[in-house]
Formats: sequence, C-alpha cells, structure tokens
Amino acid sequence: MCAFIKKWNDHYNFSVIILEERKTMKKFDNKSFLLYNANMNELVEKLDNYRLENRVSQKQLADKLHVHFSTVNRWFNEKTKPNKIQRYHIKKLLEEQNSQE
Repeated sequence: MCAFIKKWNDHYNFSVIILEERKTMKKFDNKSFLLYNANMNELVEKLDNYRLENRVSQKQLADKLHVHFSTVNRWFNEKTKPNKIQRYHIKKLLEEQNSQE
C-alpha cells in the first residue's frame, strides 16, 4: 500500500510540474500562437487567391503540391493548417507565380 501511494504521489508531483510549466509557457506563447495563426490564415488565403486567379481546381492544386485533395479542402475550410513541409511548397509555388508575372 505504501508503494502505491508513493508511486501515485510521484506521478501527481510530476503532473503538477508539467501543469506549472504549461501555465508559464501559455503566458509567453499566447501572442506567438495568435501571430502564427494569422500568418497561417494569410498563407492559405493567398493560396486560395492563386487558385481562383489561375482557375485551378482544388484537385489540381493538390496535385501540384503533392498532397491529397482532402488536405487542400481542409486548409480552405480551416479544419487543419499546412505543416512545415507543406508551407514550404506553398510558398515556393506562390513565389514561382510571382516571378512569372
């Protein structure tokens, strides 16, 4: 019984430490998180404008970016956000478009 209580207390103390670290991080990261979301929404909006201006379907855009159609659809419906690799390819596609104009 004592071992169980000690183990539970160790787990409890560990959980409290993690919770305290998250509170500290939350204060610092709240502005960063908002900035990240604003940049992400702006990038997806630019991608959607690119798609509409060039009369490209979501399927064709997905093929260009080497992702599945549903992935692009989720970006535009704000269900998910592009990951780091996907953001790189989106920026590359948009830069290529700007250099051609």
